[in-house]
Amino acid sequence: MVMVQGVVPPDAQRFQIDFQCGCSLQPRPDIAFHFNPRFYTNKPHVICNTLHWGQWQREARWPELPLGKGDAFLILFLFGNEDVKVSVNGQHFLHYPYRLPLSRVDTLGIYGHVFVKAVGFLNSNPFVEGGTEYPEGHPFLLKSSRLAVPCTWPLPRGLWPGQVIVVRGLICPNPQEFTLSLLDDSSHPAVKLEACFRKRTLAWISRWGRKEPISAPFLFHPRRFFEVLLLCRGNGFMLALNGNAVGAASLGQQTLGRLRELRISGSVELYCVHC
Repeated sequence: MVMVQGVVPPDAQRFQIDFQCGCSLQPRPDIAFHFNPRFYTNKPHVICNTLHWGQWQREARWPELPLGKGDAFLILFLFGNEDVKVSVNGQHFLHYPYRLPLSRVDTLGIYGHVFVKAVGFLNSNPFVEGGTEYPEGHPFLLKSSRLAVPCTWPLPRGLWPGQVIVVRGLICPNPQEFTLSLLDDSSHPAVKLEACFRKRTLAWISRWGRKEPISAPFLFHPRRFFEVLLLCRGNGFMLALNGNAVGAASLGQQTLGRLRELRISGSVELYCVHC
């Protein structure tokens, strides 16, 4: 799965995301999958195609792109055995059957009118063993390239099953701890994820202060980038760190819909938050 996060400029005409078979300029490499949002008409749409031996094949057009000029976006590309599925801001948008072998793709090219905030690569959906569906995302908040810690994000509608929280950043040189808390409508932490660098341990902490260790390798390291994914499921969460599923947490009697705030603190610099 490939994730591309960014913003469409207010005056954008078009941009493209190409999964290429090489990176040369001349001759032009084959493009196994060309994803091309266009905004210069009254109805934004996407053109998909394949370039082989310098010739474009028959193009496929998808109307009603749920993305416009000035919008932030999170696009997920999930590569299956026979086709690629694409979601835009949490909504499945298209699937495109392969016309060239996926094994030939070795380069990602992004061109045109677009501000790219982050690109992520996962060998698979970390939450589903052998899964063939991408986790659902929802409209998110993009801030400046580096965010001050501690920081909070409101969740006015709460959370719901299928929603994904994504946090990316950099561990500080001499880290002590890192915490990610979800507060309920009474401003009490319903659940907290705690990473202790001195003990090199991970744990969930309940609203009553009960600590439940996470039996997984400690994947946070000084001066290294990290990614935390929380997938909402029923009355709890599934957790993935750097693309590896590492455990789950339950909210007990608490419901996802009552959560009202995400709070992050500790020895990290944040670059991207999607919630």
